[in-house]
Amino acid sequence: MTVYSSPMQRARRTAEIAGYPDPQVTPLLQEYDYGDYEGKTSAEIRQVDPDWQLYRDGCPGGETPAQVYRRARDFIDLAVTASGPVIAFAHGHILRAIAVAWLSFDITSAIRFQLDVATLSILAVDQHDRGLKLWNA
Repeated sequence: MTVYSSPMQRARRTAEIAGYPDPQVTPLLQEYDYGDYEGKTSAEIRQVDPDWQLYRDGCPGGETPAQVYRRARDFIDLAVTASGPVIAFAHGHILRAIAVAWLSFDITSAIRFQLDVATLSILAVDQHDRGLKLWNA
């Protein structure tokens, strides 16, 4: 089993608590770069831009949705080279991007994938194609 973690402290600590004290750290699992929106809530951003959506509009001074989708696809490319199952510990927005990239959906679809804190999701391959075996459990 290969265990990957974001370089972010919370994701690394979560991996440790889950019993994986020495995960491979990759910047591919870094949280979305919010640029000028760093530290602001969605409600605060919508006071300035009422129609704003992260996966459609991105963040000024930060990452575009296309950049995040590319990073998600790069992580998938890395993960599929591992022998056996892969566990990833990261923050919600990048994990949602990975899920839609896994399913070959457009990045804007990630807004529809609710993901709560400290949940388990399983992306899997069966005899037909890639799919979601478990989400937000």
